[in-house]
Amino acid sequence: MKSCFIFAILAFFPFVCLVTYKNYTSGGLFEILLKQLQSNDCQDLYAEGLSFKNQYSDFNDEYKTELKERVRSIFLSSLYNYYEYAFPKDELNPIDCKGRGPDYGNPSNININDVLGNYSLTLIDSLDSIAVMGTKEQFHQAVQDVIRVVDFDQDSIVQVFESNIRILGSLLSAHLLLTVETGLGNLTLNGYESELLSMAQDLGTRLLQAFDVSPLGLPHPRVNLRDGVPTNWSAENCLAGAGSFLLEFGLLSRLTGDPVYEWKARRATKALWNMRSNGTGLLGNTFDVETGIWNSKLSGLGAGMDSYYEYLLKSFILFGEQGDLDMFEEAYTTIKKYMRRGRTSCLDGIGDHPLYVNVNMDTGTTHSAWIDALQASFPGVQVLYGDVDEAICQHAVYHAIWRKYGLMPERYNWQLKTPEILFYPLRPEFVESTYLLYQATKHPYYLHVGKEILWSLEQYAKCNCGYCTVHNIIDRTLEDRMESFFLSETCKYLYLCHYPEKLKHRSLPLEAESFVQLFKALNVDV
Repeated sequence: MKSCFIFAILAFFPFVCLVTYKNYTSGGLFEILLKQLQSNDCQDLYAEGLSFKNQYSDFNDEYKTELKERVRSIFLSSLYNYYEYAFPKDELNPIDCKGRGPDYGNPSNININDVLGNYSLTLIDSLDSIAVMGTKEQFHQAVQDVIRVVDFDQDSIVQVFESNIRILGSLLSAHLLLTVETGLGNLTLNGYESELLSMAQDLGTRLLQAFDVSPLGLPHPRVNLRDGVPTNWSAENCLAGAGSFLLEFGLLSRLTGDPVYEWKARRATKALWNMRSNGTGLLGNTFDVETGIWNSKLSGLGAGMDSYYEYLLKSFILFGEQGDLDMFEEAYTTIKKYMRRGRTSCLDGIGDHPLYVNVNMDTGTTHSAWIDALQASFPGVQVLYGDVDEAICQHAVYHAIWRKYGLMPERYNWQLKTPEILFYPLRPEFVESTYLLYQATKHPYYLHVGKEILWSLEQYAKCNCGYCTVHNIIDRTLEDRMESFFLSETCKYLYLCHYPEKLKHRSLPLEAESFVQLFKALNVDV
């Protein structure tokens, strides 16, 4: 079954290549991008009048290596400081140089407690990144530390979604890296007896309890890792929080031979699908898991909704289940019909630059005038589906926002053209789409975007012992938090973006949540 996991990706790869590679390696993309960057949403991006072709020339392998090594240095120094000042706690406070765990004194502090479960979050979440950016010895040491220290029998109430994507997926990824030959070389660890897979099954079984409360099979948003679903807690979940389990639970089932994990994930995904609006076919944001009644009828592609659609497509890529692709294609058609605003063609014609907005799920009318940072991952989903023109178009919007402020605000009002929520917690979504678009087009424009992101991180987010959440992108004040996804995703995508072409990396299994996002790095000839 381990080999099937790899070959499932390889089997789908030629189809996507046929769709995405087109003519994007030609000079024509210069004109396509220039049109978009001169549109209404992006017109101030190059007010200096710089030559687009000169500004976005290609990088040679030596310069790519230099940038790659700068990212690697950021990653390894931050990881070292986590080990030095925080391990085995969940996160490093990079200003105070101290570790952070759950806020047991304030259970309602879900900003902390939803993510931190007293299970060495940062180290587990970073395992595959250590394999990619570190050495074999460093990876093996990290694996041994996880096996030695981590225990999921904790009196911690955590969000099921976060534990799934950050912990369960990372354990499965690292297990595959230890047991399957990859382009990273032979990472076999002497004496390894599938302990990470056993830990993944232990955690997966604890998370399964969330699916047993609702008669619809919809997961409760939180579980106590020791005692199950907590009493007297809100039963409100969101579309992404209840519908983003197919990859990790599906892989866990296939690696262990126990179908219950995948069955419950698919049951929840289908239950959500059946909650679509009768009038539009759209899905909302939040709902009661016990009744299936929507609490918020905001329908969009950002926070609380994004990964539901992402997982439908990636589940098809990973497992080949036609039903997953059918749901994604119907959802994508509906999304384009109701959420897309602006001119019909992304690449030519008159009118506003296209944008996907939040709408009312029952009417399709505009719900609010903001987009958020999590929506910046959607161009990457469009790349994987083969709709590269649209991906280029939407990525240009987020690049314009990044260039305007030097960072990505958590929420941006596209009508007033101003940020609404000012913090940037080092999120990977824009970086991820940049990486995938570079892999699809091989155009150096995206290398330059990656370089801009790297410069911003070094300029604005660096602090005493690592990299900080930017509390306010306007005055650049910092917040003493470095979330695990900075090391596990943001650094990794930046690193791979500048990976020299001569240094091929074939099948590169990462945590299940992000594995298929990176499959574009495989050789076409495989």
